Amino acid sequence: MDATMTTEDVARRLAAVHAARDDDESAHGLADELHRDVLAAIAAGAADAPILAAAALRTETLGFSRWCA
Repeated sequence: MDATMTTEDVARRLAAVHAARDDDESAHGLADELHRDVLAAIAAGAADAPILAAAALRTETLGFSRWCA
């Protein structure tokens, strides 16, 4: 991942998580991938890091179960 991730990219990915919310495992996986990619973009120097992070954290408001083994 590079620093070119945009808020629109995050919004599209949030929509995908939202669409998968009836499948807890898929939604959780998509949310984890989004969080990792946002962190990588921030580490690579994304100019709008606070906005990207705040947008990615919106996954916490989506209604699906998160299980950890």
